[in-house]
Amino acid sequence: MQEFPQLGFGTYKLEDRDECVEAVTTTLDVGYRHIDTAQMYDNEEFIGDALAESDVDRDDIFVATKLDTDNLGYDDVLETAHESADKLGVEIIDLLYVHWPLETYDEDETLRALDEVYEDGLVANIGLSNFRPDQLEAAIDGLAAPVFAHQVEMHPFLQQDDLLAVADEHDHHLVAYSPIARNEVADNDTIADIASEHDVSPAQVALAWLMAKGATPIPKAASPEHIRDNFAAQDLELTDDDVAAIDAIDESHRIVDFDEAPWNHG
Repeated sequence: MQEFPQLGFGTYKLEDRDECVEAVTTTLDVGYRHIDTAQMYDNEEFIGDALAESDVDRDDIFVATKLDTDNLGYDDVLETAHESADKLGVEIIDLLYVHWPLETYDEDETLRALDEVYEDGLVANIGLSNFRPDQLEAAIDGLAAPVFAHQVEMHPFLQQDDLLAVADEHDHHLVAYSPIARNEVADNDTIADIASEHDVSPAQVALAWLMAKGATPIPKAASPEHIRDNFAAQDLELTDDDVAAIDAIDESHRIVDFDEAPWNHG
């Protein structure tokens, strides 16, 4: 099993086949080795096409997908996990998440099914996404399989200190979606000043900050320019003062929020 790269490529909204295949093949050419998708994105088949077209060895690419909220019943987990593997063109899904603990999520049935696909070898690692800390702790206790990753919105305006602490305590990865807050980071003076000092983009600063915190950002991009710019964040070494300045940003809001979201209940 290959290691889990600390920078990944998100594919949300890449719903056109040609655009998706071009973006993912470019991503792999640039050097990314972690691709993140979801049943909900309706592009798993396109990701599979890109993996097949790429010159990069499949064994060197870490592929993650997520179960739709309609597919969390015991039988649906088993059936659609196999469907996702077929669409992706893989024998083993490197990481399978519960996308949201909503709708058909049932702590007993969903977790039992996850344990089964893990034990059967269809899925190499189990992940959770968008869980409140209490839900996360309950799922960790309910699973026989180890939780490999928890994916949540995380960026300088939503720093997720509590979930970072849970990740450290339970030794799983915290994966950050919307890591540049739909480029709102470019409008923040602190981040813009740090970017100017290092002669890099604000997006690179946000991504480097996340990696410095120990998180795994998965920025989405379509253009080759943005794909390369984001990848270059791995070469940026922020100073302790840079990290502290971003930690101290007095602004907090979510990009992804709705009434039924777990954090708005419980």
